[in-house]
Amino acid sequence: NFDMVGRLDTSRGLAINGVGTSPFWEEAIQKANTNDLTLVTSESGVGPSDHTSFYLEDLPVLHFFTGQHEDYHKPSDDADKINYEGIALVGDMVKSLLNSSKEAGKIEFTKTKDNTQTRATFKVTLGIMPDYMYQDKGMKIDGVTEDRPAFNAGLERGDIVVKIGKLVIDGMDDYMKALGEFEPGEKTTIQVIRDGKTIKKSLTF
Repeated sequence: NFDMVGRLDTSRGLAINGVGTSPFWEEAIQKANTNDLTLVTSESGVGPSDHTSFYLEDLPVLHFFTGQHEDYHKPSDDADKINYEGIALVGDMVKSLLNSSKEAGKIEFTKTKDNTQTRATFKVTLGIMPDYMYQDKGMKIDGVTEDRPAFNAGLERGDIVVKIGKLVIDGMDDYMKALGEFEPGEKTTIQVIRDGKTIKKSLTF
């Protein structure tokens, strides 16, 4: 599943989800990475894209993704912003992967942990775009929508959210769980790391 691979930034890398859906994938992916791309992998076969339907039919899946961007679902997402050479690098890797999988014959399927199960339903949002390529502690902001809670609190792209109220944010799952604890109009605080410094802001959902 290629969703989306048009904005490869070699400093951030290429995300490949579903690596745990077959014991074949991990070694085959490493061998296919002849262009030495930085790879950000996850095991789960379930995610907010089309590969999930195949995984639920007990088929091994892979989801290739070069990260969110501020033009997502906007008219500004135009052809001049596509990294065509990056697409070619992803294509080279996948062609090699397809060849090795063909030689291997039928690939064994394995079930994985559903990373989406822990994501609580929630009534509020920050109005940010998470950086899904970010792998360290916290939740990194890749975009901020005007006139939404994060924008009104003075948060910026590149900020790393580490605490909302009393809840520590170690990653995306913690962030999604935290949103489930708040109601519209509720006031709290939010802590972010910006340029190496911890900043505390007032936040109204």
